[in-house]
Amino acid sequence: MWLMSMETLTRAWEVLQDAYQAQMEGDYDRAVELYQSSLELHPTAEAHTFLGWTYHFQGRIEDAIAECKRAIEIDPDFGNPYNDIGAYLIEQSHYDEAIPWLERAVEAPRYEPRHFPHYNLGRAYLGKEMYSHAMRCFQEALEIEPRYSLARQALETLRRMVN
Repeated sequence: MWLMSMETLTRAWEVLQDAYQAQMEGDYDRAVELYQSSLELHPTAEAHTFLGWTYHFQGRIEDAIAECKRAIEIDPDFGNPYNDIGAYLIEQSHYDEAIPWLERAVEAPRYEPRHFPHYNLGRAYLGKEMYSHAMRCFQEALEIEPRYSLARQALETLRRMVN
């Protein structure tokens, strides 16, 4: 029994990697099929999160958010789905709704790369015109990842705006 489940889990991860490759190549329909196959073999927070990300690229934001919520049910310590929900809500200009999700991403025990939720929090605060909060978040993102060009550009643009 244990051997069978390990083989199934291994196969689920292999299919997930194939799905990710299809997604990176822009073959979103194939990626969706593969992520769903991986989930049928063994549901993981990662497969739900990446399926959500693929739905996002297809313009299916509500489906993307639903997949991220499924990921959180499986592994509440995994930070990526919290960040992704926050980012999707920012795209919809739902800044107030995005902030608690992003704060949970910042605090999540299992999350790499950690600079993304700080950057996205900055974007949410920028959308709310809370410039000092946004500036602090962009700076925090850069403290974690000094080469993160999006945070650097956002911080520079914000500094020009307020000066």
